[in-house]
Amino acid sequence: MYYKHTGFPGGIRSKSLRDMLDAKPENVITAAVKGMLPKNRLARQQMKKLKVYAGPEHPHAAQQPETLEL
Repeated sequence: MYYKHTGFPGGIRSKSLRDMLDAKPENVITAAVKGMLPKNRLARQQMKKLKVYAGPEHPHAAQQPETLEL
């Protein structure tokens, strides 16, 4: 179960893993990574750099290394 609080008294909301995967599967991985990081400024900077995609397609190109003849 994933929990969040709205900020109001009695405002706790919960979702199951199945519901989270159906709605936004990226948020499951993002929440797991966020939970493993320390709660400080460095962790917030690292979370901004994290990119998670739902499928195998992404806008990043693979590297094409070339051999260097010496």
